[in-house]
Parts: sequence; C-alpha cells; structure tokens
Amino acid sequence: MSGSSLKSLLTAAVRTGVAEARARIFGHILNPTGQRTSHKVLRKKLIGTKVAQWYPYEIQKEDPLVMAQQEQARLSKLEMLKRRGKGPPKKGQGKRAAKRNK
Repeated sequence: MSGSSLKSLLTAAVRTGVAEARARIFGHILNPTGQRTSHKVLRKKLIGTKVAQWYPYEIQKEDPLVMAQQEQARLSKLEMLKRRGKGPPKKGQGKRAAKRNK
C-alpha cells in the first residue's frame, strides 16, 4: 500500500511540476482548480484597430484626379439630361413658380 501511495504522490508532483513549467514556458495561466476566470476574454486583442484597417481610406477625398473624373462624369450626365429636356429647371421656373403664377 505504501508503495502505491508513494508512486501516486510522485506522479501527482511530477504532473503539477510539468504543468507549472509548461505554463511558464508558453505563457499560459495555471488554473489547477478549474474555476472560470476572465483570462480568456482579457487576453484577446482589441478589435478596434483591426476593424479600422479593414476599410480602406477614402481615395476620393485624397486624389484630385478621381475628383476631377467624378465631376466630369456628373457634368456629362447633366448635359445629356438637358438635351433630353430632363435637366433641372432654370431659377424661378420650377413647380413652385408655376403654382404661384396661376
């Protein structure tokens, strides 16, 4: 009996020693009782910077060539609408002015 108890004591001591060494080497938290802790939540990286990196910066506001292209596209579309008679009315000739003159 004493031989087996000594052996179990030694194995338990070796296991705890190995667990402590493993925790020290790999930077883990030793939790021999198995209680719930907040360590798992606290060791996570904060996600704010990751989310900010996901979205690219506004190239439209930075590059004047892109802005010029967009403005040119807007003006050409407006010109096409005016030729079809669908452009914006001249100042003072919209719906409100037509109602006022009746």
